[in-house]
Amino acid sequence: MATFFTTLPKTLTLTLVSGSLSKPNPKKASSMQGQKPTSRKPRKASYGASRKSILKKSFNQEQVMFTAPLSDDPAVAIIGGGMAGLSCALYLEKRGVRSTVFDTGVHGLGGRMGTRMIDPQSLIFDHAAQFFTVGDPRFAQLVDGWLEKGLVQQWQGMIGELEVGGQFVPLPSLPPRYIGVNGMRPLADSILSQTTMVNVVRPCWISKLDPFNGMWHLSENGKPHGQYDAIVIAHNGKCANHLLASSGLPLVARQMKKLELSSIWALLAAFEDPLPIPFEGAFVKGVDSISWMANNTKKLLHSLGSGPHCWTFFSTAAFGKRNKVPQENIPTVTAEKVKEAMLAGVETALGHSAGSLKRPFYTRVQLWGAALPTNTPGIPCIFDPHGRAGICGDWLMGSSLEAASLSGMALANHIADYFQSGGARPDEFAVGLHNEFHPLEGHDIGQFPGLGSKEQTDEAQAYQLST
Repeated sequence: MATFFTTLPKTLTLTLVSGSLSKPNPKKASSMQGQKPTSRKPRKASYGASRKSILKKSFNQEQVMFTAPLSDDPAVAIIGGGMAGLSCALYLEKRGVRSTVFDTGVHGLGGRMGTRMIDPQSLIFDHAAQFFTVGDPRFAQLVDGWLEKGLVQQWQGMIGELEVGGQFVPLPSLPPRYIGVNGMRPLADSILSQTTMVNVVRPCWISKLDPFNGMWHLSENGKPHGQYDAIVIAHNGKCANHLLASSGLPLVARQMKKLELSSIWALLAAFEDPLPIPFEGAFVKGVDSISWMANNTKKLLHSLGSGPHCWTFFSTAAFGKRNKVPQENIPTVTAEKVKEAMLAGVETALGHSAGSLKRPFYTRVQLWGAALPTNTPGIPCIFDPHGRAGICGDWLMGSSLEAASLSGMALANHIADYFQSGGARPDEFAVGLHNEFHPLEGHDIGQFPGLGSKEQTDEAQAYQLST
């Protein structure tokens, strides 16, 4: 293990190089060349104990630089099984590279491609991604496959913008809006079904990335999960920041720390009878607690008659920030407060008097604490060739399913090209490590390429919903 000093901006950083520059002496091995650290005797970095924040750890940690040759049959660990991570795995396989996807999902993969079904009432909710559009031919190829398999269809229902007081302005039908026939989650399973070289481990919270002998060793609270030639971080938020804080990837960690994320509350509500609303989905404007509402029953089941009608309501980012709590343990009083505020917001948006909305017989609130990006570097992926680590995700280019898919695809091809080079010219493969971020515009629930330009919206007819 050779040691060098590398100067990063405003920081003098110790760099650890895996691989020997001279013939090792087996009788006199350094502490860093000894036995692989275990949960009982973990290796402690000298810089780590006194740091007071993840930010300081990330910016001042030692930079790992692998010099050991790549394996003959290299493998990649992908942490995160949403659209970006799964796309990365799929396109790595297309290039002949094996991968393992680690995901925290208990019920399945998909990340924000989430669909919740409640039995025995037969309730169904898309509680994350609501729909998507297609603007890139590479993503269109994937969607065409879904269409052929009957997994997605165009959402033909009326969608528009809802102003305070009940004025509804339909959005044009172009570009097509797509939804999962049985919700969004099956799309993740479909991507996985196209692979034979992808292993999935879930539910699993990777808590440690340990560079050792030219490989990345992954573990979950001390339990080993294999070794890999390269790693991909396909999720974000505080968990990703914690993971990168002491990984030996300061440049990657710094880019991740620049990301700013919104918090969004989702309210799932089921009503005994249909609400007197003609549209199936609406972007709500001018209401503090509501930014989106959609009728899942009409959207997914095409039901027009009596019976339970399932609605998804999303808050604004401002409301989410003001009422943010630990999403893993939402206090009952907060859940009730959020529910009532969002239902009141629906009444305001529709132009109904307070208390006039029918009470739902089923409700559930969920906080997406790291919902959507509010800034972006505007690049497809990030890759540190010296540390053999990359990042993919929708936030690198926007906040849409298409952006996530294209990001995973881009990183997969970049890693495959790096492997083909044998890692001999690492500097040529560095990408995105110093890009500046800029604000990201779009709806509070994401971006939809091509949807609703101002000219198109101005031409749409307005409807008054208030009574």
